[in-house]
Amino acid sequence: MAVTSEFSAAINQICAERGIDQEKVFEALESAIASAYKKEIGDTELENVTVEFDRGDGSYKILAEKEVVKKVEDENAQISISKAQKINDTLELGDIIQLEIPLGEFGRIAAQTAKQVILQQIRISEKEAVMAEFSDKVGQVFTAMMQRMQGGRAVFEIGKATAFMPQQEQIASEFYRVGQKYKVLLKEIEDDENGKTLIVSRSDPEFLIELFRLEVPEIESGAIEVKACAREAGSRSKLAVISHQDGVDPIGSCVGQRGVRIANVMNELGEEKIDIIEWAKDPEEFVANALSPAKVLSVEIKEMEVEEFVETSDDGDDEEDSDDKPRETEMVMREVAIVKVEEDQLSLAIGKDGQNVRLAHKLTGYKIDIQGPDGTKPSSPKADDKKSDDDDDDDKDKDNADDSPKKDSAEPSDDSESSEKDGDKEEGDKKDEKKDDDAKDDEKDTEKDEENGDKEADAQDDEKADKKGKKDKKDKKVKKKSKSTKKKKAGQDEKLGNDSEKEE
Repeated sequence: MAVTSEFSAAINQICAERGIDQEKVFEALESAIASAYKKEIGDTELENVTVEFDRGDGSYKILAEKEVVKKVEDENAQISISKAQKINDTLELGDIIQLEIPLGEFGRIAAQTAKQVILQQIRISEKEAVMAEFSDKVGQVFTAMMQRMQGGRAVFEIGKATAFMPQQEQIASEFYRVGQKYKVLLKEIEDDENGKTLIVSRSDPEFLIELFRLEVPEIESGAIEVKACAREAGSRSKLAVISHQDGVDPIGSCVGQRGVRIANVMNELGEEKIDIIEWAKDPEEFVANALSPAKVLSVEIKEMEVEEFVETSDDGDDEEDSDDKPRETEMVMREVAIVKVEEDQLSLAIGKDGQNVRLAHKLTGYKIDIQGPDGTKPSSPKADDKKSDDDDDDDKDKDNADDSPKKDSAEPSDDSESSEKDGDKEEGDKKDEKKDDDAKDDEKDTEKDEENGDKEADAQDDEKADKKGKKDKKDKKVKKKSKSTKKKKAGQDEKLGNDSEKEE
């Protein structure tokens, strides 16, 4: 059956719009027509049916492979030897013959099946084409549009592709708004049950490096190299850079004139602070630079035995008891950087909640031990608080001990107690008399205040009445004037009327 020119034009249009190879579309059509034929004959599990499309004139034919048998039991899969020998007299029992099946118009159900198969195959081919486009772009930064949140994952649109950002790849302090554009790092292409999926990130250290690559031309050209990056996304990051060209300042180039370059990067990341340090080949110098902005007195790297946590297996029972059981530790040999700083630099070197020394450890790879100038280790804040609480308790105990003898010595005798009671009674009677006198005085004062208030109220009423009387008089005068003016106007009108009558 030949395909019309309109249908061929539609195939070419689909290939152009969706970026699919034309061969993929013809394969989808062959699969769809085969499915429609199986649906038409009522045997969807038939495997001996194939469809051939002629790419030149657009015609197609349905072919079925049948086995040559003596007695036919299944007409869709078998053919009698008599009929087979009429087609080809060399055929024998057990041979396979391929026959073209004449077919008219497909029914509605078969046509709907073909349509679904075509759409599904085109969708799969389109997704494969998109994945092939991004396969060599892993590690690059793209501008993506936020579409929706799905099960904790942010769904972004990058061109024609759909990318997912898992929760661990998001910045905790960020809120992603639908329809807003964000820069994201294409971290990997993941294979799952639905095929290949694009995974993007904003918390990966490589994302920070790529942002600087976009802002700093010297990094793109190779004059400056980013050697290491340590990051706590949304809070703080450290970047180690080195210059491979004389006269090029690596830190100044990354900061930019008046901090323009680093400001652009920080605007993309929000409130995240960025420390740029110079990488050094000498590990001791590198560790000292990594603890910036703290000023380091000396750095000594030694191989020591340190305590580390043991990695446990992720079994179901272990996960349930992980909160109750403490983590196991073991002693291992590691290179440790012993760093000495001034007393006033200890808090700066350690950082808030140990953040500065933690980032320096990630950046250099060395376990860092911060010490004072005399080699003493800084005490933890919890220990200091506990010590201060103990001191306060000791002071309270001392004060209580000092007060106890004074109380004993101040206890009076029995005679003095009785005399004091009598004196207290007399003083109480006097106080009661004074209270009665004060109450009487208060009553008199209130009566006077009430009389004065009544007088003031009467005076105010009189003033209001006077004002009202004056106002009424004025109103009467105005009314009289208006009446007189009306009478004058009426007289004048009558005179004018009489004069006009006389003239006539």
